[in-house]
Amino acid sequence: MAAANSDIILGRRYGGPYDRGSADRYYGRPFNPHYYKGNSYSSELVSMEDMTQDEISDYTNGWNEEQDRKEWR
Repeated sequence: MAAANSDIILGRRYGGPYDRGSADRYYGRPFNPHYYKGNSYSSELVSMEDMTQDEISDYTNGWNEEQDRKEWR
């Protein structure tokens, strides 16, 4: 339970900027800062032009720190 709370505190919740950056990198999608106000794909999308610099940095960190890649078969 502590890990989930830490994820929320660090802004790494499902759908958040860090999560979206990490997911985009993992799935081979282009760098495109964005996030969702709630869960991914089921809540309002926030595009880069509406993000704060901290949110863009969080997306970028998720992108840069993701080391795994989806293997497409």
